[in-house]
Amino acid sequence: MKQYVGLDVSQRETSVCVVDDTGKTVFQGKAKSDPGALTELLRKRAPQAERIGFETGAMSSWLWHELKRVGLPVVCLDARHAKAALSVRMNKSDENDARGLAELVRVGWYREVKVKSAESQATRSMLVARSRLVEIRRDLENQTRSMLKEYGLQFSRSIGSQFRRKVWELVADGHPLRPLVEALLSVHEQACCEQEKLDRQVRHLAREDETTRWLMTVPGISSPSPMKTFVG
Repeated sequence: MKQYVGLDVSQRETSVCVVDDTGKTVFQGKAKSDPGALTELLRKRAPQAERIGFETGAMSSWLWHELKRVGLPVVCLDARHAKAALSVRMNKSDENDARGLAELVRVGWYREVKVKSAESQATRSMLVARSRLVEIRRDLENQTRSMLKEYGLQFSRSIGSQFRRKVWELVADGHPLRPLVEALLSVHEQACCEQEKLDRQVRHLAREDETTRWLMTVPGISSPSPMKTFVG
């Protein structure tokens, strides 16, 4: 008899519900939110699993890849669509949500989400990290400019090492802002250095992709922009 499984995943623990093809619950329990622990439980409690469903979330990509790798028939469900379906159920709880997800994959009333490949996920993480470093650099530059303006010190727009050089030219030894500026520019230099490392990696990946290379020929488009388009 076919079995259908719903997994309600949280950071530490996952609620598991197994139903048969008539909708009868044949197992309900919990396991550690770890691919190994879940695989062991599912092999034992749902050996005839036709579909194993869980919602999109922070851990969904990792779990999907790991469970798929060992041959389990996992599907990743659109969380908003699943939430709308589960909202009509009484007494919301992790156990009831797992039961609801099992029912959704049994009757086929779900919207499957395509999970990014491990390579795409790694590229996306790199772009997110780069974006955060850019934000840090800009925040430091804006904060430094604001502090200098309070002392009547201004200079033309610049970034990176040019920005640091202009700041040092304005803040001589003995200036009351020098210790504060020194702390900010030290972090600024490190952020610029790490951003440049990621920029080199992004450019390398962009050169290897034909579509990205073509998009980069458009005036005003730099390598991170088309990369973001393809990894989401």
